[in-house]
Amino acid sequence: MTKYVKNGKKLGVLGGLGPAASAEFLRQLAAKCPANIDQEHPVVYMIADCEIPDRGTAICGLGPSPLPQLKEDLMKLCDMGADVLAVPCNTAHYFIDQFKDELPVPLVHIIEATVLATKAIAPNGAWMLSTKGTRACGLYQACADKHGLKLFIPNEEQSDKSQQVINFVKANKFVEAGAMMRELVEELWREHDVPVMTACTELPLGYDASGLPQERSVSSIGALVDATVKQLYDEVEE
Repeated sequence: MTKYVKNGKKLGVLGGLGPAASAEFLRQLAAKCPANIDQEHPVVYMIADCEIPDRGTAICGLGPSPLPQLKEDLMKLCDMGADVLAVPCNTAHYFIDQFKDELPVPLVHIIEATVLATKAIAPNGAWMLSTKGTRACGLYQACADKHGLKLFIPNEEQSDKSQQVINFVKANKFVEAGAMMRELVEELWREHDVPVMTACTELPLGYDASGLPQERSVSSIGALVDATVKQLYDEVEE
């Protein structure tokens, strides 16, 4: 019989990118950890830095780079004692990848985790819903190519709708986010009937509000949580 035991590693979470997404990450982390009492959950250090400049805007050359603040906050988490890092924001990883080798502890990479989770349920490929910045920087496309996952990319008008879902979630307008998500995904499924990969951490919340079937989507938040839990617990045979 296999049992999962906390290995004592402390988790550092850089949140606030946006607030609802990082709150959902922590909620799912608490739900998915193999713990029965408080003491079996991992120690978590968190910085919720909502003042980090917008990642997608910066990738498109329309705003200041978030890189210095991302690096500073992640280094602070390491100084606090974090043994493992997680950042529930996909677009931020474009900048984090530029300095991740300088981090003194490992980072659970949301893009790698989401691609692998998607490949496991989508042998015929998946739609990639994301910020325009994430689409433009090509990180998901490169990771999907590496792992043999076919991605279907929305057109410009569809990408605008995806961005609007993100904006609604950031503004706590979940009814509007769900309605827009349903309209978008049903349109995509008429083109290619494959699962949807929500490659922005606001989009799973929009998908949850849409009433669409959960088994037809892969959440980047959920994938990051699952990969993070594997770093914090060890399998032991009883």
